[in-house]
Amino acid sequence: MPLKDVLKRRWKWLLLIVPLSLFLLVQVATYVYIHFISPDPAPKLAFSSLSTAPAPGPAASDAGDPAQTAAGAIDGTWAVADGSKVQYRVQETLNGQDNEATGATTAVTGELTIASTTVSSASFTVDMTQVTSDEGRRDNQFRNRIMETSRFPTATFALTEPIELTSIPDNGVEVTVKATGELTLHGTTNTVTFDLLARRNGAQIEVNGTIPITFSDYEIDNPSGGPASVGDNGDLEFLLVLTKSESRLTTSLAT
Repeated sequence: MPLKDVLKRRWKWLLLIVPLSLFLLVQVATYVYIHFISPDPAPKLAFSSLSTAPAPGPAASDAGDPAQTAAGAIDGTWAVADGSKVQYRVQETLNGQDNEATGATTAVTGELTIASTTVSSASFTVDMTQVTSDEGRRDNQFRNRIMETSRFPTATFALTEPIELTSIPDNGVEVTVKATGELTLHGTTNTVTFDLLARRNGAQIEVNGTIPITFSDYEIDNPSGGPASVGDNGDLEFLLVLTKSESRLTTSLAT
């Protein structure tokens, strides 16, 4: 066979083999990155173990008071304390392979007020400039192109409808209720309704839940970038640990 024909055949094979090899190399590299190099996504936020030292029970004079439980008085204002966290979770496709991206912050403030069996008000603020993941490039994209935290440094939630409890749960008893309020994210406010799980844990109240987010509802540009493709949805998870406001405690003790 003439050398010219041999070279043509080899060239045709190279045109097939080289792109295929590059594709396989990218897929293998992506698989290795997702499963062996990239940090695992953070687990969903959930309650920790119950406290081994619950708050003192109600005094005998308070027996029968619906605002009392074996973990102490529940009426009053409760402020965000250490252990609170807000976290995002987004499903992405990286070079055709599924991946999960998460980032979180403990920079959360706010409070809620309880009167008898009613949560009458609640408002919380998250410092979005403090949200981080284990990926520096992802954090830069989050702060700049996606969430524009220099323009919109905070996200807020304010309860717009009271939450009615059928009864005050005792220590360690979990209750599920619906919450409705205004969520402001990326400078845009929407009304949201979602389930939240709450319980008493000694001297604290803990609240846990997830708010589904549609990015376009908050005028957030498509987060896709580079080899990562992201849809229009994600989750905003929260775990709030609240302690009774000292000012209210002081007033209570004084009376």
